[in-house]
Amino acid sequence: MGPRTTTQHGTPPPRRRHGRKPDLGVPLVLGTLALLGCLLLAFLPGSGNGSGHPAGDSAAVAPVTVPPLTGSPAMTADPTNVPTKPPSTGPSTPSPTATPTPSTGPGPRRTSAAPPAAAESVAAAGSVASTGSLAGRIKPEVGYRGVATAYDAADGNGACLYGPAPDLMVAAMNHTDYESARACGAYVRIRAAGGASLTVRIVNECPLPCAPGQLDLSRQAFAELADPEVGRIPITWELLSPATAGPMSLRYKTGSSPHWCAVQVIGHRNPVAALEFRTAGGWRRLPRSAYNYFLSPGGSGCGGSIRITDIYGQRLVVDGIAVKPDVVQPARVQFARH
Repeated sequence: MGPRTTTQHGTPPPRRRHGRKPDLGVPLVLGTLALLGCLLLAFLPGSGNGSGHPAGDSAAVAPVTVPPLTGSPAMTADPTNVPTKPPSTGPSTPSPTATPTPSTGPGPRRTSAAPPAAAESVAAAGSVASTGSLAGRIKPEVGYRGVATAYDAADGNGACLYGPAPDLMVAAMNHTDYESARACGAYVRIRAAGGASLTVRIVNECPLPCAPGQLDLSRQAFAELADPEVGRIPITWELLSPATAGPMSLRYKTGSSPHWCAVQVIGHRNPVAALEFRTAGGWRRLPRSAYNYFLSPGGSGCGGSIRITDIYGQRLVVDGIAVKPDVVQPARVQFARH
């Protein structure tokens, strides 16, 4: 057998590679490049998305709430200019849906219930009249106390100069509440202490010493409440907007012309608060006389368009009423019921 070579296998081969200083040049360059790449990716826009933080979760600029314009949702200043909800102050509730108010034309938005006519609303004209805000001393939904007396109404004509009445359920308003003809044409519901009641129309004035609250009834009307022999009874009464009423009419006074005129309203459901003529300078409000005519001393607007306003603020415009003295001309309109 030849010599054993155990010594060669038992002794490790020379380890020159481990005996030298490691060559770190290439790995160091590669590591540096990897680090730079990571840093570059970290600073790229949008690099935070998908990294566990919500997009836009930055403390750079806090949102500023901008006061909303009327009728618009609140907006939040945002670099992306995307509308956001205003801060929540409690459980979320749906915003009410605005419902258009039906055009009621004049005043209290009920003109649509009246017969066809040109009409407009106090609200549309720039002011909103509350219920009965144009009334004088006699206001709707208010009860009054007084006494009822009786007089001989003859054919039912009186200080309001309406002419003969179709029936004699009429009354004269005391001087104070008559208020220079503002009460003319008003419907009043009267109740006696015993429970009897009736509705009368104001066509006359009861002069002093008739006291505030007093109504002087036609003898026929008084008999509906008590024995006419009694002569005087305590009552309560209130303004009424009756369910049945035909169209209104207009009448120019005797002597009216394009140079001077006076006009009155007849058969109105609600008391009249104002009457205006259309002139070259716009609507002109006419003064009301104690004998229930609206006067245009210089003739301005006579024969033109007429605008009538009731105590509830409803306005009706009537055209085609010529200056025909002492002629009742139909207006084909009526105030809505209240």
